[in-house]
Formats: sequence, structure tokens, C-alpha cells
Amino acid sequence: MSERPYLRIATEEAWTTSAILDGYRKLIDSKPADEPGFLAMWGFIGRNSQVVEKLLDLGERRIADMDSAGIDRQLLLLTAPGVQVFDAATGSALAADSNDQLADAIAEQPDRYSGLAAIAPQDPAGAAKELERAMKVLGLNGAVINSHTKGEYLDDPKFWEIFEAAEALDAAIYIHPRTPSPAMLKPFLDRNLDMAIMGFGVEVAFHTLAIIQSGAFDRFPKLKIVIGHAGEGLPYWLYRIDYMSRLPNFAPHGLRKKPSDYMKENVYITTSGVPWAPAIMMAHGVLGADRILYAMDYPYQFAPDEVAMTDNFPMSDADKKKLFQTNAETVFHL
Repeated sequence: MSERPYLRIATEEAWTTSAILDGYRKLIDSKPADEPGFLAMWGFIGRNSQVVEKLLDLGERRIADMDSAGIDRQLLLLTAPGVQVFDAATGSALAADSNDQLADAIAEQPDRYSGLAAIAPQDPAGAAKELERAMKVLGLNGAVINSHTKGEYLDDPKFWEIFEAAEALDAAIYIHPRTPSPAMLKPFLDRNLDMAIMGFGVEVAFHTLAIIQSGAFDRFPKLKIVIGHAGEGLPYWLYRIDYMSRLPNFAPHGLRKKPSDYMKENVYITTSGVPWAPAIMMAHGVLGADRILYAMDYPYQFAPDEVAMTDNFPMSDADKKKLFQTNAETVFHL
């Protein structure tokens, strides 16, 4: 810990379990027709042994990397696509097992780690129960959902038992990217744009706006959603989204507020992968200082020099403390 007047809490830091990786390998071998994005993504990531080793490590190596970058605490979340590529029973079992392992790791390093629960949206009722167990019994700090589940999105009311549980528990849901759903994947994949260069951001921006337009935040006004990568472009688009949403051909039916209002009241963004002052300061001005949290995107974008870039954002010391520390403490009950 340093003499700086804030802790650095990184809020989108990936990990996984051996059992989940074994499941991915078996799935890759079976070449499922309904998961082309997964096959492309893990066909690529799975070949990077250094990244895979870091995803599996919650011990000395990760702590050493945190120390070298000046990160005081990581909020750990199950890497994409989580358990959402499996059938409901397998996904639910792997989610519960990963949550138990995560709680054990946090108990070993309570001053350095916190964590988000994995849940399987394939079984919405079971996912809601697992979220409750993870928070009330295991002491985890919210949930991660790796965007679409076999091409289905959380704007579908069949998933809203998860939202109901999250609101009741005051649990933030982090919507983390994965490759676009099968229906939108091909043009991205054909051009090698399916992952972080564009496909991830398009996927989560679409998903977030779909949730807004579904009326979910009117039904669950205290629901908290977190998205990464400077808001996946949405802060930049808010004026036009609001404008077009007023037009008869585009307007969502029955929303009580403008889309930008829900972004400012129900959605938080992190800086993961975007330690870039122009983007973050724009979002800071649009959404407000209380809506932005620091993240690194470890181990995929482990670049210690980016920490200093974020330290040097042109904002007040009070807002910098919110960015690095107190917003995360508030949103995730750290």
C-alpha cells in the first residue's frame, strides 16, 4: 500500500477454474453448432498458455502482478463466457463450484480480493437462488453475467427472476463481454473484429440498451448494472440515442424516462482496457463522478504503465478517489 490518498481497486479482473477449462476443451472438441463465437474466442485464448496460467492463479503470481502495478484490491469475476455455454445443469453446478472456490481464495487474501458470483442464466430461478447463496452465505459482492446466453439476452422477461433477486439483495450485475451472438457474429468473424477490437463492445452496448428499452429499470428501479471498457461506447452516443428514441418509429413503448436517465441512475461503467483520458473524461462529464469505477482487465490487458495514465486523469483528487476506491466500495459493498 502506498502513500497516495486512495486505494486502487480494480473491478474487472478475470479468473477461472480448472473444471471450467476442462469443460471448454470438451466443448471445443465437440464443435457445437450453436456456439461459433465461443469456438473462435477460446480457440484463440486457449493457445495463450501465459494468459490461461494467470486466469487459474489466485495465489502468489497474481498478487505479485498486483503489487508491480500498484493495485491494492482486485474484484474477481469469472472470465467469458463463464458457464453460459453449457447446458443448464452443468452450468449451474460449475457456477456453484466456482463460487465456493472464489470464496475460499478471498478468505486466504481478504485484504486483496473480493469477488462476483458466477450464475447460470440458463436456469433463471436457479441463478437467482445461487446469487442469494453466494452473497448471504459466501459473502460475495454481486454477480457477473457474460452477456448473451446462447443468443438470448437479459431484456427477455424470462430472465427477470435474476433481476428481482439482484434488486432485493442490492447486488450489482456486471455484464461482461463475449463474442457476439450467432445471429450477429459472421460479419465480425469474417473480418477478425469479433473480439476486443470491436465485437465485445458492440455486444455489451447492444445488450445494455436492450435492457433499457425493455422497461426492466422501470420494473426494478433499484437494479444496478455495471459495464466495462468506458461504457462500451454508450456515453458517446447518448444524445443521439435520446433523440432517436423520441421518434415514433424508434421509441420504446411506455418507458418512464429517457435512455440517458437510466444510464445515469442504474448503470455504472468501468475504465477496463481504456486508460485514456479523452474517453473517460467525456463519460465523467456525461454520467457524473459517482458512476465510473477503475478496472484494469487483468490478465488480458496487464499493462502497469496504464495505472499511471489513469492516476494522471485531469480530475480533482476527490473525484479520483471515487474513481479508484469509493465508487467500487459503494457499488459492490466492499
